[in-house]
Amino acid sequence: MGEGLGMRRADNRTGIKAGLLGLTLLVLAGCTGGSGGSGGRGDAPLQLQILKAGREAIAAGRATKTPELTRAFLNGVDGALLEVTLERRDQRAYLYTEARRRDAYPGQIVAWRTGDNVSLVMRNGVLSATRGLGGDILSAQVQVANGVAGPSGNGEKSFDIRARDNKALHLSLICEVADLGPKTIRIIGLDHPTRHLRETCEGGQTAGGSIGTVINDYWVDQRAGLVWQSRQWAGPEVGYLRIRQVNR
Repeated sequence: MGEGLGMRRADNRTGIKAGLLGLTLLVLAGCTGGSGGSGGRGDAPLQLQILKAGREAIAAGRATKTPELTRAFLNGVDGALLEVTLERRDQRAYLYTEARRRDAYPGQIVAWRTGDNVSLVMRNGVLSATRGLGGDILSAQVQVANGVAGPSGNGEKSFDIRARDNKALHLSLICEVADLGPKTIRIIGLDHPTRHLRETCEGGQTAGGSIGTVINDYWVDQRAGLVWQSRQWAGPEVGYLRIRQVNR
């Protein structure tokens, strides 16, 4: 069940800021190409041109806030987009699907990324790897089942996380999942019927002591087979990510 990506990473706060602020501009590039592309590999040159222009605007003080997406804009987008907010800094970004695949373990793996290799890997909507954020999740083992979006039940959840000395820190957590009932959520103008699942995890130890209790929340639509929204822990350095799938 472990995932990993051999991608370049940014191990400092500047890398986090540059990657997250640039992602919105990259998505706009992928979605406004002449052929209506979905932000895949073929659109990379245009994406990188607009990303460069956006960064220059940020450096010049002309752009200080990530633009808000609208449903009217998203209705014209061909391809799924993921909105990710780095909670500690309230920095928002948008990622497009790089790849979907299956392996010998349960669940579907979806890799989401930006052109400068800020990446998230999800298995049935459960975070299992990151790249480009600093203190990344190198790989993870998560409790999922085929045909079931989100965490499938109680059990062990383990992470290998990049430490400051460039070594891997192994964390093993024991998690319990509670169904908090039905909840309709609104994502950029669209309502989605979901069930709110809360995953509470204990047991991780680092050199600085226990990481305390980790609480992950998932808003799951089993009919659609999607986790529309979640708040997931991405390691002791990154903290929590707020994640929404803004379209399909």
